Amino acid sequence: MAKINFIMLSFVVLVVAITCVPSLAVEENEPKKLWDQCVVKISPNCALKIISQVFGDGVVSIPCCKELVQEGKECHDTLIKYIADRPSLIGNESKYLKKRDAVWVYCVSVSKAVSPA
Repeated sequence: MAKINFIMLSFVVLVVAITCVPSLAVEENEPKKLWDQCVVKISPNCALKIISQVFGDGVVSIPCCKELVQEGKECHDTLIKYIADRPSLIGNESKYLKKRDAVWVYCVSVSKAVSPA
């Protein structure tokens, strides 16, 4: 549980850094434009739920799945990879990237199931 709280706190700090000092939030090899576009597409509450599921044992709600699918796979992949690359998490990166992909597949399926035809 402490690790999840640390991850959530890290994400909040990351979002604040992006908002206040964009040049500090993006590593040189990341496309800044994509990063800036992705962060604003999803609510902080849903971002925390997604992070909690990928990096812990949280569960993403259907409304958050809809936001995630609207955000787009490239954004989801980029943001989770960015977090998973942190020194404290890199040892389990492959596990987190598998969970990232599982969250995406789940969210796409539930979003299609509840979307009006």
